[in-house]
Amino acid sequence: MSVYDMTMTKIRQLPESLVQEVSDFIDFLLMRQDSTRWQLWNQFTEALELSEAGFSDYLPNLEDYENRLARGEIQW
Repeated sequence: MSVYDMTMTKIRQLPESLVQEVSDFIDFLLMRQDSTRWQLWNQFTEALELSEAGFSDYLPNLEDYENRLARGEIQW
């Protein structure tokens, strides 16, 4: 039995809610293979982390963000 077949057998045993999680993870893996989408995802998650940071961390995070922009690590 191939890995594909074994995986499909395991998925068939899962409740629907867990099948959705598996599907979401597969979407994540597929996105990671597309370098453009993966870069956009990374930029989104970095922006989200910055937006969710407390105001006590705002200035250091802003300085780090500006430095990364200057180094070309991320784009505006």
